[in-house]
This record gives sequence, C-alpha cells and structure tokens, in this order.
Amino acid sequence: MESNINIGVIGYGYWGPNLVRNFAEIPGAKVTMVSDFKPELLAKVQARYPTIQVTTDCQDIFNSASIDVVTIATPVSTHFDLALRALQAGKHVFVEKPITPTAEQALRLVEEAEKRNLVLMVDHTFAYTGAVRKMRELVDTNQIGDLYYYDSVRVNLGLFQHDVSVIWDLAVHDLSIMDYVLPAQPYAVSATGVSHVPGEPENLAYLTLFFPGNLIAHINVNWLAPVKVRRTLIGGSQKMIVYDDLEPSEKVKVYDRGITVNGHNSPERLYQMLIGYRAGDMWSPHLDVTEALRTEGLHLIDCVKNGDRPITDGTAGLRVVKILEAATQSIKQHGQMVELDLAEVTV
Repeated sequence: MESNINIGVIGYGYWGPNLVRNFAEIPGAKVTMVSDFKPELLAKVQARYPTIQVTTDCQDIFNSASIDVVTIATPVSTHFDLALRALQAGKHVFVEKPITPTAEQALRLVEEAEKRNLVLMVDHTFAYTGAVRKMRELVDTNQIGDLYYYDSVRVNLGLFQHDVSVIWDLAVHDLSIMDYVLPAQPYAVSATGVSHVPGEPENLAYLTLFFPGNLIAHINVNWLAPVKVRRTLIGGSQKMIVYDDLEPSEKVKVYDRGITVNGHNSPERLYQMLIGYRAGDMWSPHLDVTEALRTEGLHLIDCVKNGDRPITDGTAGLRVVKILEAATQSIKQHGQMVELDLAEVTV
C-alpha cells in the first residue's frame, strides 16, 4: 500500500478551513499539522480534526521530517517568505493566489523549486472548475473558431481589502482563467482604477488586455456594486460562450450566434459589403460538478507522487503577477498602455 502524502497547512483563516477539509478527504493525502498564530482558530481545528497537530509556530511545519507538502493560505504579503522557507526545507509547496506581491519574488520561487526538483503549485482555483475546464475544451477543439474577445464582469459589495487592490483580489481570477483557457498571452495591458475610501487601495478598476491578432480582453472588477455579478463572455467566429458562475446548474451556455461578412473590403466597393447575422441554437454542456478544490487537491497529490508539472505551476503564477504589476503601473499612469513580455515564462 502506498504511503500517504503528508500535508502541513499554514493559515486557518478564510480559505484554510476549505483546504484542510478537502485535503483531509482526498485519498492518498493526510493533513498532519496546521499552523496559525490565533489560538482560537487552532481550537476549531482540534475540535473538528482531533488527530491533526496544531501549532502557533509555522517553523514546526518546516522542521517536521514527515511533512511532504506545505500549503500556504495567508495574506499575500507573507507568501514569498513562507514559500521560500518551505522550499528550502525540501517541501513541495501549494500557495494561495496571487503567488507573491511581485514578479521578482515569484521568479525566485520558480527558480528555487526548479533547482530542488520540487512541485510549486498556485491555487488558481477556477482552472479546476468543471465550467472553466469545459471552456478550455471548447476553445482547444476549435468549436469557438477564431477568438475575438474575452469580456468579464466580476463585481460585488465588499469585502474591502486593506493590503491589496481590487485587481489583486478579483481580477486575478480572470487572469488565471485566461492563462488557462486562451491559447495566447497578452502583449500589453491598459488599466484604470480609483479608490473611494481615502488612503485605501483601488476598489474599482477596468483592465484591457491586448493579444496578437484581433483578440482583446476586458475585465471590470468592483467592490462597490449593489449586486454580485460573475459573468464572462467569450466571443469567437463560430460560437460564443456565456459563463455565469452564480448560475446553480447551467453555468456555461454555448450560443451558435455571430456574423458573416460578405462583399469587398476595398474602399471604393465598401457599399457592397453585407453583414449577415447567424442566430442558431443555444446549448448548455454537461459539467463535472466535483468541487474544484478536490480536483485541484487530487492533481497536487498526483504531481507530487509522479513528479509532474501542475497545470497552475509557479510559472503560471508568475505570468499572472507580471500582468497585475503592469496593470498597477498603468493605473498610476492613468491608463497608459504598459507592454508585457511573457515569452520567457511561457512553458
């Protein structure tokens, strides 16, 4: 019988309980220790999982010879230090998104993991949802045709963050989805944003990403909306996708709608150009309803056991952080386009 992969979890605040619950239920994995500096949170761990050791000092996790994987669910400002210490202790690392506050730090972690032949995986959770995996399948099999645009609205009222702006909190989801679903990387970003709370980071922002060809992406993120919206449109020459994450069942709908252009493109014969409209059927594909964190956890354990590269590895995390950094720079420059060079981090 194969031995379990032992997991130590740092952080039992907002996301930590979900990680512990999923890892505790995954075959081949065992959560052996949880660290948090708040004793009242550790008391909750002990009440629910009596066999899991708890500690207020995360160094205990790094020092444990039996722990194989360190999971980090702490504020983003602490990710780099904790992940680096874990890698240097010879542990595989699973870290919350975004991987680090800077691209320089993300690159350092990627290089450390490569040097030590360890798995570095980022919790880009949406890449493991049935909906996003289906969208990637539709794009990969060319059912959408040539891609025209990615357009997303991700807004709600709160939760205001004090340490990161709305793009680092919400737009990171769309950037990780795009990194997984779209076949190309953006070459530039333009962003605008504003803070309505003095002294706090931006709570509303608009990002536009430019891709080779005529593919464009637009992301609207906002903590100050009266309703919660999680809706994404992907338009192509053959089909169009509407992805509504708040839909209880039919989260993905595929529309056989679009246009056909007939006629001549020469300026003197422009009047002969005709735009035809196609309005076919709509269908909602069957989706895997397995909880994303479970799918992600199984993938992590598989990668650790077999030495495979995760779908959302450190370089995927680095690409996303590079875009977030460029978007932050663009906001400071009132929307000025900032060029990206993601070629060196594209596997």
